[in-house]
Formats: sequence, structure tokens, C-alpha cells
Amino acid sequence: MNIEGIRNRKFNYENWERAYVCIDLKSFYASVECVERGLDPMTTDLVVADPTRSDRTICLAVSPSLKAKGVSGRARVFEIPKSFEYIMAPPRMHLYMEYAAEIYKVYLDYIAPEDMHVYSIDEVFLDVTAYLKRYGLDPKQMAEFLMSEVYERIGVRATAGVGPNMYLSKIAMDIIAKHADDFIGVLDEEAYQDLLWDHRPLTDFWRIGRGTAARLAKIGITTMRDIAELAERDEDLLYRMFGIDAELLIDHAYGIEPTRMSDIKGYKNKSHSLSRGQVLMRDYTNEEGRLIVKEMTELLCHEMTGLGKVTANVSIAVGYSNALKVPMSRGSVSFGMLTNAASIVMPAVADLYDRITEHEYPVRRVFINFNDIKRADEDRQMTLFDLADAEAEEEGMTKGQMRRESMADPVRETQAVLKRDAALQEAVNSIRSKYGKDAMFRGMDLEEAATTRERNHQVGGHKE
Repeated sequence: MNIEGIRNRKFNYENWERAYVCIDLKSFYASVECVERGLDPMTTDLVVADPTRSDRTICLAVSPSLKAKGVSGRARVFEIPKSFEYIMAPPRMHLYMEYAAEIYKVYLDYIAPEDMHVYSIDEVFLDVTAYLKRYGLDPKQMAEFLMSEVYERIGVRATAGVGPNMYLSKIAMDIIAKHADDFIGVLDEEAYQDLLWDHRPLTDFWRIGRGTAARLAKIGITTMRDIAELAERDEDLLYRMFGIDAELLIDHAYGIEPTRMSDIKGYKNKSHSLSRGQVLMRDYTNEEGRLIVKEMTELLCHEMTGLGKVTANVSIAVGYSNALKVPMSRGSVSFGMLTNAASIVMPAVADLYDRITEHEYPVRRVFINFNDIKRADEDRQMTLFDLADAEAEEEGMTKGQMRRESMADPVRETQAVLKRDAALQEAVNSIRSKYGKDAMFRGMDLEEAATTRERNHQVGGHKE
């Protein structure tokens, strides 16, 4: 890459129809830990990692100072040279979320929410088009101003990318900014093609993962120039390989991105799902893995109840010990009705687990997805104790009469069970909300292999 070409490039911002800024907080978690200690993350060697786990645990963040010494941002603890002296900071996820919220408030002082898209806890896209005249700044100056505000008020440094569309602003930040003295990269379509068309590896480019890069490499495609040239001579080949995603790949090869901030803000997903995953700290037996599946399913049922959502289908994926190198087991189960009742979902998912897993293989990863979730027909707030009386009163029957009739009518019995479960789950949610997640739990959560009580005090699988 021509570094001098990057530094000396001039841009005619007046020709830009829109201007976007993408800001990323440098080594965010590590920077927060340094700020909390009154240290400079640019000169302090610090990693964020849980010391209670093995030295194979992945560092959640590495300070810029350690990165400059060659330590990868996603290194495992044992990969850091033993000769290095550094601070190991246990992760504090709630603290990082609080810092992210404060930084978001800084942006809000200058940019309206409708012109802002929070991409992750430490990354944001800003459409600054409407603000340049107001503040008398060009797009790069706007990025520099916002970065300086975050640093002066919060103490966290940032990098930024600037471009006439969101893709170019992201690429400018990811690839160009690291070579800039002020940590700001700028790209338009012409500069993108001049500077990055021959850049390798392809995985440096947003939305190109290792799988996509490997498939392209098999046909001799290793750069964005190669993609653009292939699109010129045989566009159909790319569509045969990648389907509709080829359109995005071709646009990005030329630095084109038609999606605007207004498109993101107006987007409504046609289908919705709720999913959770867990990477276990050791190899679990198949029976222990079954317990984890039941725990996760029960928690998702309660979450669905709190959201007023129901589903008719759940899928699971189970991964095995890293040493085995075998594919995951996957499957799904349908219930024949829309529900969030744990009494229906848990046994069905546990049975699915028994059917699809290799029982002799130790389990290491579990993923559960509640598919195509929908709004429940009724929003009810019930107590744990009032349902039976309410149902009997509604029908003008005693509880005994109601039980006898429900036993003679399977449909009514099922409805009664579902209503009782709904009342139970809503009551449990209310208790947990008021007194904490550990205020009420199932007996299975006390088993040695259970993880729910530990995960109740984690955010994203890490300590609060």
C-alpha cells in the first residue's frame, strides 16, 4: 500500500452527495480499564482477560501499546510472550456498557439519533451530511472534532473513517486509518480503486469472511480488482457462486453502497427469532449437555413470556469437543401451536437433543434458536395464585368441577395447562425482576454441571 499516497490524497468534498463517518473506539475494553486506572492506553501494556480461566482463554481486548509490540487483538493469554510485563484486567461488562452509553451521549450532543446507527458497543456510523454547514466543518474535520470530544470528555481514543457512503467510511476506518498519523482515513470511489484494488488479504474488507475468500481463491480471485474484472467478463459466475449476495460483492468491489442511513432506520425485519449460545468451559458429557440445553430453553421461554412472544418451532445446534474435529449436530422441532410454555417446549427440545446428538461425544458448544417468533394474542399480567379461581369463576364452577371437566376434555385440559404455565412464568419473571435473577430458579440449576446461576452474573458470557 502506498502510504504517502494515502497521506497526500486530496478530496473534493463538495462533490459528495452525502458524507458518512464511521468511528471505532480503540481497543475499547482495554482503554476503559486504563482510564479507570489513570493510565494512558497508548503507552500501557494491558489485556482484558479472565484470570480465573485457563491460559487458553481469548483476550477480550489488548491495549494499543501491546498491539504495537506484535500481540494480536484476539490473542490467547498463552500466546503473549512470557518476557512481556503487562496488567491483566478481569472483564467488567457493565462498566464498558456504561462508558459506551456516555460516549453515545457525546455524539448526541451534535448528531440526531435518526442520523446515527450503533453498529456495536464500540462502533457507530454517522450521517453527517446535514451538520457540516451548521458547524462549518468538512467531513474529515467533523470526524476529528467528534473524536476529540470523546477523548477530552471520556478519555477514550478512537479511529475514524470518512466516505461518501457507509461502506467506504467503514473500509477507510478498517484499512486506511491505521496508517494515518491522526487515525482518520478518507476514501471516495476513485481513491478506493487507486489505493485498495490490489490490497490483500480480501478478508480485510468488510463483509468478506474466510469462507467467501476461500471460495474466490479457488477460481483465482484474490483482490477487489479481480472481483471487478470478473464481474465485467462473467457476472453470472459470481451469481452462481453466491446467489443474491453477488450483487453486494460486485458493488463493494467498486466501492458502491446504495444503502443510506434512512434505509437502516426504516428497515423492518419480516421474520424474527430469539437465540442464545454457550461455549462451555470444559468438555461435558452428553447427559450434562442435555442439562445445559434444558436450562437455556427454560430461560428463553421466560424471556419470550416477558416479551409477549410465542413460537411454533425451535432449532438447536450442538458442537463437540475441539479435539474431535467433527461437525455439529443440528435439528429443529415444531409444536403444532404457538407457545412459550416451558412445559411444552422443554421436553420437546430435550427429546430433539437426544435424537440428534452423538451420545458418545463430549459436548462443548450449544446454540438454541426460537424461530419466527410472533406477538402473543393476549397481553396478560397474572399472579401465581389467581388463575384457578379466575377460571372457575368465569365458568361458574368449583375448582373440583373444573378439574373433572378438564380431565374429560383434552383440549380444555391443554388450555388450562397453558394458562397455568403462562401465569407461573409471568409470576417468576416478576419476582426475578424485583429481587434479582437468583431469587427463583429450578432445582436443575443446582446440579454440578449447571451454568445458569453463574451466567446470571455475566454479560455476553463474561463477568459483569
